[in-house]
Amino acid sequence: MTSSPRQRLPGTPAPTHLWPGAQGVLLAADAWGPADGQPVLMLPGGGQTRHSWRATGRLLAAAGYHAVALDLRGHGDSGWSAQGHYGQDHFVQDLQAVVAALGGRRPVLMGASLGGNICLVAAGEGHLDTRALILVDIVPRSERAGFDRVHAFMTSRPEGFASLDEVADAIAQFRGDGRRPSKPDSLARAVRRAPDGRLHWHWDPRFMDSREADFASRGARLAACAQQLRVPALLVRGGSSDVVSEQGAQEFLALCPQAEYVNVAGAGHMLTADSNEVFGRATIDFLARHAPADPTGSGSITGQ
Repeated sequence: MTSSPRQRLPGTPAPTHLWPGAQGVLLAADAWGPADGQPVLMLPGGGQTRHSWRATGRLLAAAGYHAVALDLRGHGDSGWSAQGHYGQDHFVQDLQAVVAALGGRRPVLMGASLGGNICLVAAGEGHLDTRALILVDIVPRSERAGFDRVHAFMTSRPEGFASLDEVADAIAQFRGDGRRPSKPDSLARAVRRAPDGRLHWHWDPRFMDSREADFASRGARLAACAQQLRVPALLVRGGSSDVVSEQGAQEFLALCPQAEYVNVAGAGHMLTADSNEVFGRATIDFLARHAPADPTGSGSITGQ
């Protein structure tokens, strides 16, 4: 394992948990809710961190669930792979290690974008025994144009940023609707400081090396996983997403007929940030029917 050569910005929260993942990579996580509640593991998209799940984690905790948001290897406060191993199978092995650290109880898996791919492979190929699966704006056939736009954004600033205001400008440009984060200081969680003082997105640049190969090969694998799913599933799509089309969503539903579907109007690919309240309501409703929280669970809410 290797750690990032960049430093977390002052005042940003340390993870509440550190667990060993595959190949010795240390995995960072935050948790909310009673420890004996039904576990819900939340995996962010590529380039995102556990902080994108904070609002959802607190909502689930209030409903009695034990919500755990994970930094993927090479992201946030998790370790970087010394070998540059960021393929699908490495992420799935990390997820298995986290489930073991939580006592091996059957989790609900919830993943956005890349995190959804990981969850679908883990459940569809039987790597984990899960209670339910929630996919956030990810299906076996993603749209090439949307993938390319995300890829271009993630590789566009190798020199980094001079300030959080520049980070906010980059995010506004990526969104494409002119919306700029109202409080640039809140973006401190999204970056790390390099020895030269520049700010960089907090993921290992080598993570991007595997993205193109994954895009070329993952469709058939994910389609097979969807066909093999035997647990309750929910697909939540951002109605304005350029990564998941309505056609792609319907193809997934044909592969996995037991799945439920929610289309959130006005939300884009970064769904949990664009329409968190709508997403939260849909999630709680689905879980209440298919994986209710342990009614005997008790304990205080923890986490950041």
